[in-house]
Amino acid sequence: MFDVLIAEDEPAISETLSFLLGRAGWRCETVADGEAVLPALRRRRAGLVILDIMLPGRSGLDVLRALRGDSDYARLPVLILTARGQKADRQLALDLGADGFISKPFANDELIREVQRLLQGFAATGGR
Repeated sequence: MFDVLIAEDEPAISETLSFLLGRAGWRCETVADGEAVLPALRRRRAGLVILDIMLPGRSGLDVLRALRGDSDYARLPVLILTARGQKADRQLALDLGADGFISKPFANDELIREVQRLLQGFAATGGR
């Protein structure tokens, strides 16, 4: 089973994500602040990060840059889940190395399919 780190500052969305992913069989940890992402990953290795762009403390895009610049997390799958769904936001996130992008509001089945796709791809490479 894979762990998913959810970085989302809206409690209702964070709770919904944890419930949906937990029901699908994944263990989740949540953080509500961009500054908390790297420390959470250092405490408990995750197979995927779901990252909101608009986080307090440190934006999701800054977190993504940090992850891609850190050899320990450079290949860790990152799914951007954000209300900022404009084409430019999507392109910037993908250019920075995001592995997927879903706009809020999201469809539950779309989210599950995307998480499954990213985790399977990560597992197929041996987590590298």
